[in-house]
Amino acid sequence: MNVPKLERELGIEVYASKSSGIGGRIRRFPQDFVVEEILLDGSKATVEPKDVPRLKGRGRYLMCVLVKRKWDTLLAVQAIAQQLGISQERIQIAGIKDANALTAQHITLSRTAPEQITSVKIRDLALYPLRFSNEKMNSRTLFGNQFCVVIREIAHPLDKIEEQIRNVQNELENLGGVPNFFGHQRFGTKRAITHVVGKHIVKGEWEKAVLSFLARPSEFEHPETRQARQQLWRTRDFVEAFRNFPFQLRHERVMLSHLSKHPRDFVGAFRRLPTKLCKLYVQAYQSYLFNKFLSQRIQHGLPLKKALKGEYKLKIEDEEYVALPLIGYKQSISMSEQSKIEKQVLEEERVTPQDFKVPLMPEISSSGGLRTALTPLIDLNIEKPSKDNANPEKHMLSLSFSLRKGSYATTILREFMKPRNPIKAGF
Repeated sequence: MNVPKLERELGIEVYASKSSGIGGRIRRFPQDFVVEEILLDGSKATVEPKDVPRLKGRGRYLMCVLVKRKWDTLLAVQAIAQQLGISQERIQIAGIKDANALTAQHITLSRTAPEQITSVKIRDLALYPLRFSNEKMNSRTLFGNQFCVVIREIAHPLDKIEEQIRNVQNELENLGGVPNFFGHQRFGTKRAITHVVGKHIVKGEWEKAVLSFLARPSEFEHPETRQARQQLWRTRDFVEAFRNFPFQLRHERVMLSHLSKHPRDFVGAFRRLPTKLCKLYVQAYQSYLFNKFLSQRIQHGLPLKKALKGEYKLKIEDEEYVALPLIGYKQSISMSEQSKIEKQVLEEERVTPQDFKVPLMPEISSSGGLRTALTPLIDLNIEKPSKDNANPEKHMLSLSFSLRKGSYATTILREFMKPRNPIKAGF
């Protein structure tokens, strides 16, 4: 089955299921894609908090629920910090949530009073104080996320939709989960360039990294933005670009402001961005390599559930999973048949594990790690398809499921939908 060109460019080269998909579109409205964060203690951040508890106890950190609609997580944190008049470093999150969605997640703020939180007034953002804590939010406190998704604009008749959904579901159950690819939003949705920027950074190609970030256009962007990027690509004139780039491109304008004064200081331009964002570029390239490793493992017919001799494994809740490397300066390739795949990918990319030690920005270096080849699909519930109330000539389908932290809903949805054009399908 043909995989769209965009996905192949992200290293996602295969489907796990052979059955046809139902097509359709996600994210027609933000409320069609709801993400609610779940902590290890079982507590869940909900998009509609019913009763905000009276704050009890004491602690260095104030834990809140952040509900956002169509906001990038890092930009939301930046906006909250600006309104409170505090450093972004005083706000901690456990993970980045989808931008084109309705999401709820836990955040902690250090040295911040509940009264300050109630003063935050930002459109499509809401903060709800929960409790005081002596532990700040981090990935160790996170279990995963619950997703409630509506797929609209499905052209097939109702009985065909049910049949195709059932076939894919059976295949995934037999597989024991879903290939744990890094999803589309890891790389940017309308402009999938984060891994390209990351590759140039780890190879020390700072000018190429800057130009990829600023000047590489996408056909799916607003025409004004696309034109500004194309002009910068042609002219390399950072002063002119600073005048032309739309104001909503905040990170780009911060970079351009620096480059208009210091046109050869490409590392300095990246240093003007949040460290978390710069780390994401390096991590996105690791993600791309992982996707390539996993895609080719599937293509070579190597098992996803049973580890080969000498392979990496991860134990999660008393169950062992096959694991593949997230290449970094401390993480080497696999020691099995899988190693041939990984060596070939790294040779083609002309990159080594040691390249992930970034001498000019050591704070964004990455030591690497392991990631499971499969992710379990938890509490999958699929409702009966019905008429699409926003498009009566077509149908819609609602489904909900939970995933462990670091796994992407779009990797599940692509199996059920098999979209020909992921961008038009809302990915």
